[in-house]
Amino acid sequence: MGVIKFLGLAALAAAAPLEQRAKKPKSFLKEVGNSTWIIGNEIWNVTQNRQYADQLWYKGKDRVGDAVGHYVSYNGAASDLNWTSAAIVDSDTDWINIKFTAREGDFHWVIYDDLPGAYQYFVNHNLPTLGEFRTLWRLDNASFPRGRTTIKDGVLPALEEYLGATNVQDETWQKADGTFLTKYDWSAFIREQDFYGVYGDEVGSWYMNPGKDYYNGDHLKQELMVHRESKTGDAVQLNMIHGTHYQAVSRDAFADGKVWGPWLWYLNDGSKDNAAQRAKKEEAAWPYKWFEDKAYQSRGKMQGKLVLSDGRPAAGAAVFLGDNNNASISTLDQGQGFYYTTYADKDGKFSIHDIRTGTYGLYAWGNGGSISDVTTNFTQNNIVIADNKNTNLKDLTWKVTDASKRIFQIGAFDRKTDGFKLSGPTPYEHGRITKCPGNLTYTVPTSKSEDWCFGQSALGTWRVNFPVENATTSAAKLTVSLAGFSQGSSADILLNGVQVGNITSASLLNSQDTYRGATRAGEWRLLEFPVTKEQLKVGGNVLDVRVTRTTVVRGWLWDSLVLEWV
Repeated sequence: MGVIKFLGLAALAAAAPLEQRAKKPKSFLKEVGNSTWIIGNEIWNVTQNRQYADQLWYKGKDRVGDAVGHYVSYNGAASDLNWTSAAIVDSDTDWINIKFTAREGDFHWVIYDDLPGAYQYFVNHNLPTLGEFRTLWRLDNASFPRGRTTIKDGVLPALEEYLGATNVQDETWQKADGTFLTKYDWSAFIREQDFYGVYGDEVGSWYMNPGKDYYNGDHLKQELMVHRESKTGDAVQLNMIHGTHYQAVSRDAFADGKVWGPWLWYLNDGSKDNAAQRAKKEEAAWPYKWFEDKAYQSRGKMQGKLVLSDGRPAAGAAVFLGDNNNASISTLDQGQGFYYTTYADKDGKFSIHDIRTGTYGLYAWGNGGSISDVTTNFTQNNIVIADNKNTNLKDLTWKVTDASKRIFQIGAFDRKTDGFKLSGPTPYEHGRITKCPGNLTYTVPTSKSEDWCFGQSALGTWRVNFPVENATTSAAKLTVSLAGFSQGSSADILLNGVQVGNITSASLLNSQDTYRGATRAGEWRLLEFPVTKEQLKVGGNVLDVRVTRTTVVRGWLWDSLVLEWV
């Protein structure tokens, strides 16, 4: 949507009847000098300066107040975009498209006359290789005292609560009663969001991101969504369109012209019911027909069926359409292109619609249920999606190991801590990992998954007692599947007193999960250690995970622990 189309509309308008030509949109852009512009419609307006939109007038009040306002930035707060110009680049009788230009790219506001809010999108031209790229509002704390995501809805902590508390790490504070205040409690799984934002009794500010194909990462991509700014009290509403909050490595270079969005920033009277209705309307309208970008509109669909090599359907498997021939990057860390997620049904069938045309890699992994024992992943590259075509992959065979060779397994193999002690009910709580014991004994086959704690950090030994019934000439393999890992704690893994492996910062990058309160998932890691036939004996055997070094609230989240013959 650029200058060429704008001129085309002008030519069409000149040929239209006089009464149609006379109708102009009520939405507006006004330049008031000194790199300051006012944009909006008869419902709301924003005053945009070179860096911040520091006023938002809605329902008779400025809803920014003493807060920072709206801005676009990358790599945290290190680089805020500075706008050098603004112009209406497209319009019709009831809307305008305003482009704000910065060195890194163009940020657009598509404003309809009757819309309380605006559609927004960003077109890259010169962003550096980066991890975090975001747009956000920092709003008046009196107007917006509460926050809402799909998993948390309630009052944001008052600024006064921070004043008597002790800062223990990044935006995490301990109160006198020993409890914690942390913005990370307001994180969520980003692809599960219908709408989220901050609200009060008379006003709500919401983000609605239908489609979500411009987000980086897979099903388990988590981001900070809303929070209270501890230094100023601002109510913060984040739009992390490329984020890294619970990841180890997510740095990407982007093509000139890559588009994030459009999404809807929506204002209302604070009603969650109204926001939910609007979110459903946006989801039904995606991909937006009004967004006349050829690459955006060029889409196809895909379907297929995953069948395990032992004949079972891959029921409930997580399916991810991502980078082609990019096995060196985890699905969570992929982020330079466009990404799609779904789950297979009970028969292993899956489908994804409205996929941007291109060539993709297809990835799948177990998501619990009847395939909780599957320790392998599925990958198929060179999946071509053509415009207005259906790519039918038919039956895909997923090679799995022989379940009869399993000596023991603790936990479902699903990249999550689900089923373990203390893994619920909420996926975020600072310090919950400290409630897991230093010493734990698990006995095969009588112990259950809920006897194993979700995370390990404290000094001590977690012991697995297990039998081997028959002598064998075969070697074995120990698979350690971690749902997340935060550097600072290490463990030795010993089989019958002999070390066979370790969990250590020397080989695992930090994914910022346990110390940011993640209790369900972070960045999945797979460790495999060979076991010789001499290291196992007929009768009772002992596997120890012995923590030798610890740092408070840093350690690992458990997914599964598997020992099997090879």
